[in-house]
Amino acid sequence: METLLTEPLKQTIVGVHGDRGRTWIDGFAELVRFCEQKWQLRVLEPYPPSYHFVAPVVCADGTEAALKLGVPGKEMASEALTLRTYAGEGAVRLLDADLERGALLLERLKPGKTLHSIKDDEEAVRIAAGVMRRIVRPVPEGGSFPSTQDWAQGLAKLRAHFGGSTGPLPERAVGRAEKLFAELNRTIMRPLLLHGDLHHGNILQAERELWLAIDPKGLIGEAEYGVIQFLLNHLPEHGRVDILTRRIDQFTAELGLNRERVVAWAFCHTMLSAWWDIEDNTPGCEETVQTALLFETML
Repeated sequence: METLLTEPLKQTIVGVHGDRGRTWIDGFAELVRFCEQKWQLRVLEPYPPSYHFVAPVVCADGTEAALKLGVPGKEMASEALTLRTYAGEGAVRLLDADLERGALLLERLKPGKTLHSIKDDEEAVRIAAGVMRRIVRPVPEGGSFPSTQDWAQGLAKLRAHFGGSTGPLPERAVGRAEKLFAELNRTIMRPLLLHGDLHHGNILQAERELWLAIDPKGLIGEAEYGVIQFLLNHLPEHGRVDILTRRIDQFTAELGLNRERVVAWAFCHTMLSAWWDIEDNTPGCEETVQTALLFETML
């Protein structure tokens, strides 16, 4: 069963989770067998990997579903709680979960093409905005979700990691992001439950609704923060300023957002993402910083 895990996925899991990831990989075959017995299912060829193992499955009664497996922790618990909050409106349905083992049984979305399949960028933004309107929620009572204030603390981890400095990240830009993050979090007027990672790859074609969201982080923040991951995704090598400017203007118009706060959040989040690249041992830090500096020119 471990052969279902690709080497790139194993490397990602170890890069993100360290020793816990290695232990999870060692127990992967047993975990799959547990899920097969618990839900009476058969695992098919997995989808291309990202940070988790995800595969289509067929249950004993012929029902098609999808199985998502990952290192147990707060992130998967938050995803499950967010999907329960959505209750299938604008998002994939959560059928069942075993959070102690890091297993989610999900509705299977068919045909399952991502928003990357829409070549017209304006149309893709329009679709994404429609999904965002469907899934936006007030903050649920009793839920335990991370907030944009929690995420902002990642820049403190950056400084701790580099003994007070900012390592390969520009000190001036990090300092400005820290101050701006604090100001933005202090002035949030209407906190909401956000998807937290809504980009082209997390919006899929389906039969029940034309487009549905998958893989929510579950994040407390304001609506302006909810568009940032989409802004950063699927960017061309050239003409990025023009694309980013148009996307920001379109989201602002479609969703009634404050443009200045969208740009400010985008700058802060992209600097934070550069630290995450370092923290997770994933490539792309230098390019991420350059994108953050593009946002800074719009401030």
